[in-house]
Amino acid sequence: MKEQSHRLDKIDRNILRLLQRDARMPHTELARQVGLSTTPCKERVRRLEQAGVIQHYQAVLEPKALDRGLVVFVQIRLNRTSQDIFEEFTARALDLSEVQECYLVSGNFDYLLKARVADMDAYRVLLGETLLTLPGVLESTSYVVMEQVKESLMLPVPQ
Repeated sequence: MKEQSHRLDKIDRNILRLLQRDARMPHTELARQVGLSTTPCKERVRRLEQAGVIQHYQAVLEPKALDRGLVVFVQIRLNRTSQDIFEEFTARALDLSEVQECYLVSGNFDYLLKARVADMDAYRVLLGETLLTLPGVLESTSYVVMEQVKESLMLPVPQ
């Protein structure tokens, strides 16, 4: 996506705030709340989508209903830091359905993963049979979430 924040006017920013709270809001209601008629409002949303500011719409599911109630953050340290091992690790990590997020980071380890699994037994299997067998993995450190205090995909939209 190109840098778009400097091109967003007040109406665009209001549209983004409202759609982050309720992406299923009807265009008529969205238009009313931002002070436009329906057609110009639809055109603005379409422009924001085409520009990549709005990347996609997604239903937020209850993890426990899908037997994914345990969250574990995993630090992964690789045995070497080279572009080929980063690419290989990343390619394999992208295929793991249990891994919701994966970040290449700086510091004492190389990757930070967020995994969701059913329980500790499922996590032991994921760790032992999958994560530790990924290319270049030297060691891992796991942090089991005891209580989720906050989780949000909402970004602050400047006034």
